[in-house]
Amino acid sequence: MATAGGTALLAVSTFSSTRSANAAARSAERGLLDGLRPILVPTRWNDPVEKVRFADGRWLAVPGGRAVLEVTDEAVYLVISLRNVGRGVGVLHGWDVLVDPMGPHGDPADFHMLTRDIYVAAGDGGFCQVALRDPGADQFAQLTERSKDGQPFSIDVLYGDTEGGQRMITRLGLSHHPSQDTEDNAWAVSAGRHFNVDRADPR
Repeated sequence: MATAGGTALLAVSTFSSTRSANAAARSAERGLLDGLRPILVPTRWNDPVEKVRFADGRWLAVPGGRAVLEVTDEAVYLVISLRNVGRGVGVLHGWDVLVDPMGPHGDPADFHMLTRDIYVAAGDGGFCQVALRDPGADQFAQLTERSKDGQPFSIDVLYGDTEGGQRMITRLGLSHHPSQDTEDNAWAVSAGRHFNVDRADPR
């Protein structure tokens, strides 16, 4: 009886120690991931102008808190001013134009992947760069129409941390906002939703 009781106490002690160690490991993992996690939102309106060059040599200058949309017969150019309010460096992966701004996000595998790495440091500003060069594509037509009628539209931006994980999709709403200090192609930017891709959403 004494031996059996001692064995039971040892088992309980071992179980408690294992649970405590697992909880500590999970807490440490959450702390590590939190230190790597980026969160992208629009820049402030008084942030500096960002000048961005495209592969074909075209330049766009985008003011803080806004986006710039330019359309030609051959290409659509869009630059969105962003900042990272998370603790980790953000690495942009791709983007998607939304037909229904209130609907779910698309499959990340179907996003337009960026042709270069764009990094946004923690606590710093950056940008998302969009280019469409197929005049026959649906999204080319959609953005061309928005540039003409000035109606609001949305862009989903896919990004993650420097380890390639913690992918998120931030939905950005764009509203036409020309003013005295900007050109007619300027759009105000707001962050509507943040979706977790690799883990459950908190909602």
